[in-house]
Amino acid sequence: MENRKAEPILVNPNASDNAKRLMKYMCDIYGTDILSGQYCDGGMHGAENQAIYNATGRYPAILGLDMMDYSLSRVARGSKAHSVEYAIEYWNNGGIVTFCWHWNAPEKYLTGVWYSGFYTEHTNIDLAAIMNGSDKEGYRLINEDIDAVAAQLMRLKEAGVPVLWRPLHEASGGWFWWGASGVDAYKKLYILLYDRLTNEYGLNNLIWVWNGQNKDWYPGDEYVDIIGEDIYPGERVYTPQTPKYLEALEYTDAHKMIVLSENGCLFDPDMAAKDGAMWGHFATWNGEFVVEDKKSGVFSEKYTEIDMLKKVYGHEHVITRDKLPDLKNYPVGN
Repeated sequence: MENRKAEPILVNPNASDNAKRLMKYMCDIYGTDILSGQYCDGGMHGAENQAIYNATGRYPAILGLDMMDYSLSRVARGSKAHSVEYAIEYWNNGGIVTFCWHWNAPEKYLTGVWYSGFYTEHTNIDLAAIMNGSDKEGYRLINEDIDAVAAQLMRLKEAGVPVLWRPLHEASGGWFWWGASGVDAYKKLYILLYDRLTNEYGLNNLIWVWNGQNKDWYPGDEYVDIIGEDIYPGERVYTPQTPKYLEALEYTDAHKMIVLSENGCLFDPDMAAKDGAMWGHFATWNGEFVVEDKKSGVFSEKYTEIDMLKKVYGHEHVITRDKLPDLKNYPVGN
C-alpha cells in the first residue's frame, strides 16, 4: 500500500507565514518520516519529557498541551494555567506545539465533579438545545468560553507560534459533552468555533486538526487541515493500528494528512513502514503512559518497554526535536 501525499494548503486563506511553513514541512516529510510527540502538562522540562530525554537523549518534536484550565468554570475555581508560556518556550527552542481543549462546561451545567466538567456524566448540558436556539443563555455561555480561549490563542499568535489546534476531540464517542447530543449539534459547534476563531478573531496561526473519529462526524473539507485519530490499544501493543489508518483515509476524498493525535503505547516504526501506515505524527498521552508518577519522573514500562522507546526515538524515520529544521525560516515554495 502506498501512502497518500498531503497537500500543504491550509483551509484558512489568511494563514500566517509560520503556519504555512509548519504545514509545508509536515507535508514534505509525510509518508516518509514520522514526527514524535508527547503530551506534557509541565512543558518542555515536565516529567514525561525528562523521562524520555533521560532514556534516549532526545526530546519529542511536538509538545502536547491543553487549554483546559483556561475554561471559565475552572478559572472560577482557582485553576492556574501555564500552557501558553510552555508553548512559546517550546517553539522558541525549535519545537512544535499541539493543543487540545478539555472544555469544562459552563458553571451552570456542572452536576458532578467540577474539574471533570468536560465529561458528559458530570454535566447536564444539552448542546442540541444550545445550537438550535432554544437555550439562548447556553449559547451566550459557550461563546464566552470561546472568547476566553481565543484570548490565549491570540497570545500565541502574537508570539509567532503556529498551533496544531485540536478542539472538540473524540466527539463520536459521546463521553465528552460536545459529542453527547449527536452529530448535527457537534458539527454546528465545530463550525461556530472555526468561524469565530478564524474570521472574528483572525487567529491565522491555527492548523485545524479534526478528531471526531467517525466519517459521519466530519464537518467538511473547508474546516479541516489534518485528520487525527486517538488510539489506546492496551499495554505494549506495538502494531501501527493500520485498519484505523486506512479507515481515516476514507473520511474524505481530499488529500488530508492523517496523524495519531493521541496514543498510549508507542508503535514500531518498522511495522508502520511495512504496512504503509505512516502516521504524520504520534502524540503519546501523559501520566502513566510514560512515567510512574509525575514527581519522580521515572520512565514507566507499563505501556512501552524502554527498548521500544529507544528504538522509536532513535529511528532514522522518526523526527525528534533535534532533527527539526529551522521552522521559522522553512521555505514555503516548492
